[in-house]
Amino acid sequence: MQFLNGITLLLVYQLVGEVVVRLLDVPIPGPVLGMVMLFVTLAIRGATPEPVAQASNALLSHLSLLFVPAGVGMMVHFDRIAAEWLPITLALLISTLVTMAATALIMQFTTRWLVGHREREGQDHG
Repeated sequence: MQFLNGITLLLVYQLVGEVVVRLLDVPIPGPVLGMVMLFVTLAIRGATPEPVAQASNALLSHLSLLFVPAGVGMMVHFDRIAAEWLPITLALLISTLVTMAATALIMQFTTRWLVGHREREGQDHG
């Protein structure tokens, strides 16, 4: 029963994200917004409820099955992918580099912020 509660909660967040995106005409996918809202909720709570953890673990254990539709889609559109291989390759390379650079900058900022925060806490208690 906990699995059903957890999967329902995950799907509700996805649905709410989709509704908000469509109502506000936000240019991001609804499930992504739903995932961000779920993350914020879990961060505020400070813990993951057992039903959500159980449903998430079950989904992750079968993650490879979720890639089957994408693989089938690639085979169906193989001719188009072959015809447009250069723009696809450039988009993948550039987006990978941008993601790596953004991740590195965020990691540096977060590390500096955490070190500064800990030093200030140490001064306050000392």
